[in-house]
Amino acid sequence: MTPGYYQSPWPGEDGGPTRRADAGSHAPVLGPALHATTRRSLMSTMTVLGAPGDVFLLTHDALRSTVGAATCARVERIDPITLAPLARSPRLAGGPMWPGGLAVHGNGDLYTVYGRWAHRLDRDCRVKAAQQLPINQPHNSFIILPDGMIVTKNLSDKRPARLTVLHPETLAIVAELPCPEPSIARLSADGMQVYVVGTRSIMRCHWDGGTLAWDDWAHDYVGDTQQSYGWDVVIALGHAWFMDNGRHRYRTSMIGRGVAATANRLIRVSLTDPRDASATTISGRAGGSITNPPIIDGDRRIAVAFDSANRFMRAWRIENDGTLKPLWERPDIGCASHMILLPQAGRLVTNDYDGTEQVVVLDITTGAAVLRARVGGITQGVVFPSLGWNDDIYWCSMRRVARLFSAG
Repeated sequence: MTPGYYQSPWPGEDGGPTRRADAGSHAPVLGPALHATTRRSLMSTMTVLGAPGDVFLLTHDALRSTVGAATCARVERIDPITLAPLARSPRLAGGPMWPGGLAVHGNGDLYTVYGRWAHRLDRDCRVKAAQQLPINQPHNSFIILPDGMIVTKNLSDKRPARLTVLHPETLAIVAELPCPEPSIARLSADGMQVYVVGTRSIMRCHWDGGTLAWDDWAHDYVGDTQQSYGWDVVIALGHAWFMDNGRHRYRTSMIGRGVAATANRLIRVSLTDPRDASATTISGRAGGSITNPPIIDGDRRIAVAFDSANRFMRAWRIENDGTLKPLWERPDIGCASHMILLPQAGRLVTNDYDGTEQVVVLDITTGAAVLRARVGGITQGVVFPSLGWNDDIYWCSMRRVARLFSAG
C-alpha cells in the first residue's frame, strides 16, 4: 500500500506515484477466455478504487474537446459489474482541456485535478472544496505525498512548469516551485521525492513538509540528439525509466502519428548517480512516438517498451548493472495506453488497435498473446486502466469504459 493514498488495490492512476502499474497480490485471475462489458462515456480518462466495491470514473467534456478550450470534468461512482452510474458529480470547472487525474486520498475522499482546477469530493461525488490553480493552462494530474499533500503542475512544451502543493483539507496552496524548463509528462514520486520529466531533462525535488526544493540529481536525456520530449517516468529497481519522442499528432489513434524523424528510445537513469544513464532504441523505425510509460517487472527484471506510431513492442532482460539484453519483440501490437502488470501470472495487460480498440494479455517473458477481447469504439486508448474488485480489469479508451473479465 502507498502512504498518502487510500488503502485499496488501485487508489490512483498507474496504481500509485511510482507508476509501476503493478497489480501485486490483487491481480485478477484471467482465463481461459476474456470477455468485455462496455459502456459509452464522455472522454473516459481513468477508474480508481476506493472502499470495497467502490469504483470511480473520471470523464471530461467531449463536446468541446479541442486542446485549450474551456471544458469541464465529471466524476461518477459506477456499478462494479454493469458500469452504470450510481452517483455523479456536478460539472466540475476545468478550463483548458487535457485529460486530468483522479485519486482516492488516505482520508477517504476523492481528489481530481483537471484543467486549472482542483476539487475534493466525497464518496457520493459531492464537492467539498475547490481551488483554481494560478496558471491558466491545463494541469497534468497530480500525486499524493506520504503526508497527504497534493502536488500538481501545469502542462506546456513552451512555458516552464510550476509545481504547486495543495493542502488536502482545504486545497489551499501551501508551496510552489518553478521548474527550469517546460514539462509535458505527469509527475511521479517515491516517498517525499518528486520526479519531473521536462522537455529535455529529468530532475528531482524533495518535499520536507514545508518546502519543495530541487536537489542536484538531473539528467539531460535529449543532449545533442533530435529527439522530442519524454513522458511519464516509472521508478523501479533503483532507476528512473521513461520513453522519449513524445510529441505526436494523436487523433483517433497513435499509429503513424509521430512527429520526430528519429526512432523513439527507452531512457534509464540511475537514482543514485544521474551520470549512469542509457538510451536504448525501441523499434529503430523513423517517426517513433509514444504518449505513456513503459512497464518494469522488478521481480523478473524485465523492461517492456513500445513505439505506438509504428505498432511495435519490445522487451529486455535487465542486468544487475542496468544494461538491457534483448528478450522478445512484437512488430504487430498497437499499444498506446498505460498498461497493467500481473506479476504472479507473469502477464502484461495492454491494448491493440485495428480501427477499433482491443485489450490483449501478453506473457511478459515471451511476448505471446494469451488472451484478447474487443471493446470497440473508434479511438485507440491512450489513458488509464485499473484493477477491479471481482477478478476483473477496467479499461478506458476515451469514448468507452469497459470491464474485462473471464467467465467463472
